[in-house]
Amino acid sequence: MSKQRNQVLEIAQQWITDNRIEYVLAQFVDIHGAAKTKMVPARHLDLITTTGAGFSGYAIWGTGIPRNGGDYYARADLPTLSLVPWLPGYARVASDGHVHGQPHALCSRVLLKAQLARLAERGWTFNTGLEPEFTLLKRDGKGGYTAADDFDVLDKASYDYKGMTRPNNRQFLERVTAAMAAVGADVYQIDHEDATGQYEINYVYSDALASADRYIFFKMAATFAAEELGMLCSFMPKPFADRAGNGLHFHLSLADAAGVNVMEDKTDKNGYGLSELGYHFLAGILHHAPALTALCAPTVNSYKRLVVGNSLSGATWAPAYIAYGDNRTVLARCPGGRIEWRLADAGANPYLVTAGLIAAGLDGIDRKLSVGQKYDDDLYDYTPAQIAAAGIKCVPQHLGEAVDALVADQELTSALGPEFVAEFARLKRMEWIEYLQHVSDWEMKRYADFF
Repeated sequence: MSKQRNQVLEIAQQWITDNRIEYVLAQFVDIHGAAKTKMVPARHLDLITTTGAGFSGYAIWGTGIPRNGGDYYARADLPTLSLVPWLPGYARVASDGHVHGQPHALCSRVLLKAQLARLAERGWTFNTGLEPEFTLLKRDGKGGYTAADDFDVLDKASYDYKGMTRPNNRQFLERVTAAMAAVGADVYQIDHEDATGQYEINYVYSDALASADRYIFFKMAATFAAEELGMLCSFMPKPFADRAGNGLHFHLSLADAAGVNVMEDKTDKNGYGLSELGYHFLAGILHHAPALTALCAPTVNSYKRLVVGNSLSGATWAPAYIAYGDNRTVLARCPGGRIEWRLADAGANPYLVTAGLIAAGLDGIDRKLSVGQKYDDDLYDYTPAQIAAAGIKCVPQHLGEAVDALVADQELTSALGPEFVAEFARLKRMEWIEYLQHVSDWEMKRYADFF
């Protein structure tokens, strides 16, 4: 072990002693972005720092390790060591997947680190601010789900005071806010969103790796807080057919070594405050939007959200058009010196989305791609003929189409790694086929006695 690693380990061990930590959750995510852990007695911190916590590779989605293959080791990234406020005596450490002693190319955190290294070679840091939306549900006793709050029934529920401050809802939001504060993620806004039982929590932006780590921590905290209160915190992209879905908007910017935002130019003639480099990055992510859709909208249910049209309240913001502007009906909003990427949903793996955005943005920068015409109009009001005349394309409209777009995108496949893309496509095509074979209640009601 190197001298520097020894010093980091000593600091971590002292922190564990000072905070009376008894167990460390060695945590990583599978290809879907679901948190996986092993509970490790704190006295064995050195083991998960060097070798890692061992898992059967075949038992984890997306490792590409066969049944008779080797083990998968989650090696602790010690600077991420933090308290787990809802479990006294516990800490959590984000971990990178290793196989045969090497970082595993199919680990999404390792994959993101590889893209961040490409930026670091140019002296840049990628900063992201994530805006998670989620729905509080409960079981209805009939095998289904309904909103956890029986009184949360407004047609236009956005920013509703009553829905946010009823005891269970308020306690949930307060507990999650406190948990985020304990790990340095300062929550600065909370609101009731458009749909029944839907909320959004905004916390401060950070470097992209920390942002992804924090989102996973947020999901862990939210899941625990909801269960304690007899609820389910759902990150399902579209829980209710007649209501808005759960998005995960990414605010993006690049900073140089001095911390200056190199995407910003206040003299931008469009009024978006974007630099030439920022526009090239924007052009890259728009150019690769069809392929990025597979990473940003990774489930069958995701595409119930990406349909143009108004929700019951008329306040739907899910984008379907590959366009940009200071406008919430386009894929990339430009609110001033940064880009808000609105495609991703709450079910996405944040490491994979971020890695894909970096790869696509760098391609735009390297090839100096042109971003094309801006749109500040409400594109939901455009007729199909107007959309066609403007040359505006839609994102893929189902999971199968999106996966095909990812596989066909040679630049993104090369950047993210053919092995990863092949494994991702294999799993998602299986999911798509299972869905196609499923016979829904709608089909039975419509066709059983139709002919």
